[in-house]
Amino acid sequence: MSEDLIAKALAARGQAYAPYSQYLVGAAVRMEDGRVGTGSNIENISYGASVCAERVALWSLIHQKGGRWSEMAVATEDGGTPCGECLAVMAEFVANPEAVVWMVAEDGQRKKYAFNELMPHAFVSRAPFTQGRKNL
Repeated sequence: MSEDLIAKALAARGQAYAPYSQYLVGAAVRMEDGRVGTGSNIENISYGASVCAERVALWSLIHQKGGRWSEMAVATEDGGTPCGECLAVMAEFVANPEAVVWMVAEDGQRKKYAFNELMPHAFVSRAPFTQGRKNL
């Protein structure tokens, strides 16, 4: 199962728009129900308006049908891990704190993490946001 996700993340990296940093990132996310979505980073000249690949992929799936993610692959030049903002968003929608996150470098090197290794003390308070919500 992981190989398809890694391949999709690598392909998504090719769609990145990063004219300022030149740091191309692609992500692929698998939801608990099996749906897979991809995203790439999209920069803007107003740097704060830029968005990371992990959030593009995850938010598109949340927008479509809700749910929680169970596995993610992120492809970068050097295998770098998600930023703090992405980790906070990922924490809100993770199915299990031990969900797998694959980091893949362009040379093919891979590193497998449990989400709680990347963000061991995530601030998560789902109660106010999920009461009455059927899609989360």
